[in-house]
Amino acid sequence: MFLESAKNPGWIEIICGSMFSGKTEELIRRMKRAHFANQQVEIFKPLIDVRYSETDIVSHDANAIRSTPVESSGNILLLTGDVEVVGIDEAQFFDMHLVEVCKTLADSGIRVIIAGLDMDYLGRPFGPMPALMAMAEYVTKVHAICVRCGNLAHHSHRLTAGDKLVELGEKDSYAPLCRHCFNEAV
Repeated sequence: MFLESAKNPGWIEIICGSMFSGKTEELIRRMKRAHFANQQVEIFKPLIDVRYSETDIVSHDANAIRSTPVESSGNILLLTGDVEVVGIDEAQFFDMHLVEVCKTLADSGIRVIIAGLDMDYLGRPFGPMPALMAMAEYVTKVHAICVRCGNLAHHSHRLTAGDKLVELGEKDSYAPLCRHCFNEAV
């Protein structure tokens, strides 16, 4: 039994940080490497994320990779089939069931790579990300550069009015800020 599970280990990797920190870029890089290694890969994103493309995952630097948009995390289990690596972008927009979905995938021997915002625009833990980070074997926190002072940024400061938690936007709607500048701005 031990040898069998050692041949096909599954695990969870998290790539988290603020907006403009390179999360999606890193997810795309890891997924392309897995594909290059002839591994069966499948990539998912939330159906609501149509900023750059309805189907592809696209980084702010315009790198792209084919993905499958899904309405809820439960759809991911239905669509994984015979894969070795699953990528999930914008995980913070999924429901809390994503935690169990990722656990099920990893427990069945699949490498799961997840990218998402770890905090919302108010600086609070965002959606399923805290629970996913707690159960992941590997967590990579990437940082943007604070647009006010040039230090490392880990907050996504909303520039537009509104109090909806989920509000898709780009540089016209959000700015990466360090802790000090974020605290001054709110």
